[in-house]
Amino acid sequence: MPYVHLVIALALVEFLAFGFGVGSARKRCQVGAPATTGNAEFERYFRAQANTLEQLVVFLPSIWLFAHYLNAYVAAALGALFIIGRAVYFLGYVKAAEGRHVGFMLGAIPTVILLVGALYGVLHALIANG
Repeated sequence: MPYVHLVIALALVEFLAFGFGVGSARKRCQVGAPATTGNAEFERYFRAQANTLEQLVVFLPSIWLFAHYLNAYVAAALGALFIIGRAVYFLGYVKAAEGRHVGFMLGAIPTVILLVGALYGVLHALIANG
C-alpha cells in the first residue's frame, strides 16, 4: 500500500498548494478576509479549491477502501489520475470557469470507479464472511 499512501499524501499536498493559490489570489485581487466574493478571478480560485475539498471527501475513503479490498496498484493508478485531473481542473478554472470541465471529468471518473469498487469490495467481504 505504499503507492496508495504516496498518492494520498500527494493529493493532500496538491490541496494545500491550491490553498496557497487562493491566499495569493486573495492578496492580488484585494479581497479581504473573510469575504469570498467581489472579484471574479478570486472567486474562481476559491471555488476551484473548495470543489477540490468537496471531491477529497469522497476520494480519500474510496481509494483507501478500494486498495484494501481490491487492488492497491489499481487504486494508486486511479488516484494518480485523480491528482492530474484536479490539477487540470484547477488551472482551467482559474483561467475561465468554462475551462474546468475536462479536469473535472479526469478527477471525477477515477473517484466514481474507486467508490464503486470500494462498495463492491466491502459487500463481497461481508457476503464471503457471512
